[in-house]
Amino acid sequence: MKWSNWSGSVQSNPTEILHPASEEEIVELVKKASKEGKKIRVIGSGHSFSRIIEINEILVSLDELQGIIDFDEEKQTATVWAGTKLKYLGEELFDLGLAQENMGDINVQSIAGALSTGTHGTGRKLGTLSTQILEVTFVNGLGELITVSESSNKALYDAICVSVGVMGIFTRVKLRLDKAYKLKEETRKGSLDHCLANWNEYSQKNRNFEFFWFPHTDTVQTKTLNITDEAFKRHGWGKKIGDVLIEHWFFLFLSNLVKWFPSFSKRVAKISAWGIANGSFVDWSHKIYATQRSVRFYEMEYNVPIDHVKEVLLELRSMIKNEDIKVHFPIECRFVKADGFMISPAYERDAAYIAVHQFKGMPFEEYFQKAESIFRKYQGRPHWGKINYKNASDFKELYPKWDEFNAIRKQQDPNGIFLNEYLELLMNDPGTD
Repeated sequence: MKWSNWSGSVQSNPTEILHPASEEEIVELVKKASKEGKKIRVIGSGHSFSRIIEINEILVSLDELQGIIDFDEEKQTATVWAGTKLKYLGEELFDLGLAQENMGDINVQSIAGALSTGTHGTGRKLGTLSTQILEVTFVNGLGELITVSESSNKALYDAICVSVGVMGIFTRVKLRLDKAYKLKEETRKGSLDHCLANWNEYSQKNRNFEFFWFPHTDTVQTKTLNITDEAFKRHGWGKKIGDVLIEHWFFLFLSNLVKWFPSFSKRVAKISAWGIANGSFVDWSHKIYATQRSVRFYEMEYNVPIDHVKEVLLELRSMIKNEDIKVHFPIECRFVKADGFMISPAYERDAAYIAVHQFKGMPFEEYFQKAESIFRKYQGRPHWGKINYKNASDFKELYPKWDEFNAIRKQQDPNGIFLNEYLELLMNDPGTD
């Protein structure tokens, strides 16, 4: 049987795909796999672009483990099954008068996949989604069902919250939440130079701030989100239909045009930049955060120290121009508060996350490798779910607690049943012992 991720950048031939419907089933399948010496990897929605989800043995889906298990409205917490998709989680929490503190810009992932890979939204005072974790329950490589919190075992908690599935299979997660709230979204068209001169002010004054720069142009689209009590101003049916026609079908047509005729990339980038419109909308948070991503692409995203935002963007601009890179997809920049998770890209540093994209089916490796060389200059750490070309030595250099993380991993999974070929190279490299 064959399996492919959303973008087609990772393909596998698992011997079996399992859909456990209880923690007991997960315990049993882990014990069985360990006894038979088989490897296991877990998928959420297949939205990771990197080889962390590649497996040719047992592939486990948590799609049968979805929904809210229990909640406490007064304490603003909820325990959810690990396979719960973020879209449905937002709706179910809203029905209870609750909401996540922050979200990313897509909501199709499972909560376990999003947490395990260090998924994030944007906001100078807001951490990755994993900072919302109060407790994690998981099945380790010995088939043990373990619940861990910061107070019960801080070292394990700091390791497991962003752990790329190498310590075990998440089964349930207890989350710290907020009361349901409305957000006002404002999008504006501007210039890259002006944005780079004012990004610090924009990111300080707004709860959520991000921007998209369109290569081969000086145009950016800025986006701010702020909590509001203003009246709802929702996307009407006319805009929704327009978005489908313009942002999907027309952009898909233009993207295929660039794939067929790469020299058109500059023209298409300029057309896309020209089409940016200012906008203002007000809705509940879970309806504002996420945007539809229907045109498929490949992605590399790096966390860089926040003070280097301008230098990195300017070097990317020069590289694309000087190397005549055929790309029309925008470069995205978001901001995230530091956390304390051992292999989180945001470990102990406030940062900007800068993402480069290429349309599915177009050559991307040369572009991504040149971009990575720029990120490397500024101690960039790759998003675990995105394409990168790092090796074990690189990760050990980037993460002060890499060896400690690896030691804890070996305690939880001494036989390495959760390591695929790619992760074996990273975790079991002789230089990391």
